[in-house]
Amino acid sequence: MEPLRLDDPPWAGSHVLLGRLDADSERAVPVRRFVARSADGDRDLLVSLPRPDADPARWAVEAEGARRRPLPGFLPVTEVGGTAELPWCATPYVPALPLPAALRAHGGPLPEPFVRFLGAALARALATAHARGVTHAGLSPAAVLLTTDGPRASCFGAVRAAGPDGERRDGLPGLDPGCLAPEQAAGGRPRPPGDVYALGAVLAYAATGHTVPERDEIPVPLRSPVTACLSRDPATRPQAHQVLALLEPHARPEPAAGPRPQGVHPATVLDGADGPGPLPALVVAALARQAARVLAAELPAPAPGHPAPGSPRPTALD
Repeated sequence: MEPLRLDDPPWAGSHVLLGRLDADSERAVPVRRFVARSADGDRDLLVSLPRPDADPARWAVEAEGARRRPLPGFLPVTEVGGTAELPWCATPYVPALPLPAALRAHGGPLPEPFVRFLGAALARALATAHARGVTHAGLSPAAVLLTTDGPRASCFGAVRAAGPDGERRDGLPGLDPGCLAPEQAAGGRPRPPGDVYALGAVLAYAATGHTVPERDEIPVPLRSPVTACLSRDPATRPQAHQVLALLEPHARPEPAAGPRPQGVHPATVLDGADGPGPLPALVVAALARQAARVLAAELPAPAPGHPAPGSPRPTALD
């Protein structure tokens, strides 16, 4: 959790913003994300606001779409609010690290068994969404959150929110150019093949630290599915369920009597559809530090018109 900046609002509706989820150094984050606390002090939340250079109306449409269409593997949106100029959305807080922060905590690219597990989890989420006619249109390293409840795809609709169909989107702030499929960069309507391209870029990033690595940088077990996802021709990319089939048989290491993979905490896992997957130990430590900082966060003085955090809710008189 990072300190609030001077230009950050202190509140989102009645929720007190405690700190930023993303570091200032992260430029390709489609939204401003905060850890927040409800005005009654009972709940912690993850709150998202549009970037100052975003169109708030398009952003609000995507936030409401995420609330109306909850999907497995996507970060759920449980509240939307705000004004036409500054909309916001929120979800219950669980300790969460954006994928770039997880790589920083780990000290570099993540272990191949975990990248495979992560890829299977994201491919499963996308396959479910695509089967229901939904395109995520926003997958990138910053949009992937490693949480204590498992990997989650956030920033739903970021490509649609960044620019309308028919207008070029390459170079737009908040979009990671390495994750933007060529047809979407040119202004094409976001479709499932674009999600698959973004999935390949995310896995390349998790395994190498770059969304556009040299082919030889990608670990050999991941090279074939990642390069297939990153095909510039959308017609030749695999579908999400096919990527899942390539990754899932080896998404988690088989139990063995020998030593555990280096950097994997022996008692900490992320839940998947078919069982647990390994969570690197240094990522576990970073999640624990974040949770401790949230618990210890000092709340600012209430703004005019807002109740003090922890104060009783007003009740109607008979």
